[in-house]
Amino acid sequence: MTGWTRGLALAAAVTAFSPAIAPAQQVAAPQPLSALLPTTPAAAGIASFYQRWNNPVWFRAGADSPAVNQLIAILDRAQFDGLAEGPQLATQVRAAQAQARSGHPNDIATADRVLSAAWVAYVQLMKRPTPGMTYIFPYLAPQGVRSDQILLTAAAAPSLEAYLTAASSPNYLYTQLRDAAMAQALAKGSTSPDPRVIANLDRLRSIPASGRFMVVDSGNQKLTLFENGKPYDSMKVVAGKTEYPTPMIASIMYYMVYNPYWNAPDHLVRKIAQNYLSMGNGYLKGRGYQVMKDWTAESEVLPSEQVDWKAVAAGKVKIRIRQKPSDDNSMGDLKFPFPNGLDIFLHDTPHKEYFAKSDRMLSNGCVRLEDARRLGRWLLGTEPASPADGAEIQVKLPQGVPIFLTYITVQAKDGQLSYLPDPYGWDRVSGGSIKAGQ
Repeated sequence: MTGWTRGLALAAAVTAFSPAIAPAQQVAAPQPLSALLPTTPAAAGIASFYQRWNNPVWFRAGADSPAVNQLIAILDRAQFDGLAEGPQLATQVRAAQAQARSGHPNDIATADRVLSAAWVAYVQLMKRPTPGMTYIFPYLAPQGVRSDQILLTAAAAPSLEAYLTAASSPNYLYTQLRDAAMAQALAKGSTSPDPRVIANLDRLRSIPASGRFMVVDSGNQKLTLFENGKPYDSMKVVAGKTEYPTPMIASIMYYMVYNPYWNAPDHLVRKIAQNYLSMGNGYLKGRGYQVMKDWTAESEVLPSEQVDWKAVAAGKVKIRIRQKPSDDNSMGDLKFPFPNGLDIFLHDTPHKEYFAKSDRMLSNGCVRLEDARRLGRWLLGTEPASPADGAEIQVKLPQGVPIFLTYITVQAKDGQLSYLPDPYGWDRVSGGSIKAGQ
């Protein structure tokens, strides 16, 4: 059994670290990390990793390697990521680093586990799913949260320093906001992050680090198109009213629709019924409304005389009303659906006057676009043009494009923070920190 393996066996056998004595000097042992205690979920994964990996992860280039010092710096600032225990973990890592300087295999083995436990706690926070976001496809949610997966990734990284940088900077928007918030707080002599910033960082964590995707931000009512993980283009949008907030969703867009029908939501169907009772069938025909037999794509049109309009107006009977494509159709010329189960989609609108408003939370939850054709060009790579006449013409995109609907009310620009209103109230109920090893 090698000295390294003996050190692993020793560290696995105890629940707390005991002082290790090198031949020439005694070094204070690091305090136990909660993530290493047998009762925590992280402990089993860490132990499993070290049973298979018989070399140090953190001290392979010596006790004072750039990666170890980089880990300390990341943990020192980790409260600005939402990990309140970050500075405490940094102190424990420093103690472990001092112990590893003895060069004794047992000291290095024990100290290496301390750094691994601290890193697992940090990465598990950084990969925590956004509270309140619906991930339609599982692979859109953060991946690789098991302790052994995290450590295997670190151990196999060609450059441990590059891996630490990437893991602690999950995407462009997140890093920009986190670093600006930290700089502003430190300039004021504070080491405590603003809880509102933490809530927004929680929502930004789900944005990819690279690739081609869309982000709809209902906080500032803007759609941003990303290429290679960086903003490429943007436009104004109309988002949901406070009573009908645009939900947070991660999904994939696969197709777009030319000349779409508009299906009126329930609360508007009741208003349409009230207008029908006072104005008759001419009201429906003049606006291109049709009563449908059911909610299927193959549904037949139902004669309006067969509807109990008083019951519909009172909310006792639910019916489907759709509007045919026209200049007045609420969908405009283009619709951009994506799987979500909530009937939320992006679409054109004939009401361009909305985009002159500073507050554009005016919809029933769906997202109206300032320039639907520009989005169509970006998605298709060519000018959007319907391949056929008629309504509801679906065209498949060259490739599926991820779309993330989120809500960002604290933004960073040129290193400065700006705070937007919080009409949905989500800044007050999300965010927070977690404890190491949980």
